[in-house]
Amino acid sequence: MPRSKCDIMSKEPSSNLESAMQMLIKTFHKYSGKEGDKYTLSRGELRELLTEELGNYLGNAQDKDAVERVMNDLDSNNDGEVDFTEFIILMGALTVACNDFFLDSPPPKKPESKGDAATTEEKKE
Repeated sequence: MPRSKCDIMSKEPSSNLESAMQMLIKTFHKYSGKEGDKYTLSRGELRELLTEELGNYLGNAQDKDAVERVMNDLDSNNDGEVDFTEFIILMGALTVACNDFFLDSPPPKKPESKGDAATTEEKKE
C-alpha cells in the first residue's frame, strides 16, 4: 500500500538528500501564503525568502530590480506569483551555478605541519 504524502513528510529523513528535499518543501511553505494563495510566493514573499534564506549566495536580494528580474524569469505562466515548481527551477539553477563555481575554483591548500614535511621527506627517500 503506497504511503501518503503526510506520512512521508512526518517521517524522519534517512539520508542527506531526503533531508534537503524536505527542507526545500518546508522553506517554500514557510514563506508562501503569508499574502494571498498559500501555495505560491508573491513578489514580497519571494523577496523575503531570497533575503532571509539566500542572502549569502545572492548579495543583491535586497535590490528590488534584482528580485523583479528573478520573479519575471521564474514566473513561467505569467500569473505574478511563483509556484513550487517555479521555485524548484530557481533552486536547481542556483545549485548548478554553485557547483560550476566550485568546480572552477582551485581547492584550498592545506597548511603543512612539521610532521607532514618529515613524512613527505621520508617518502622521497
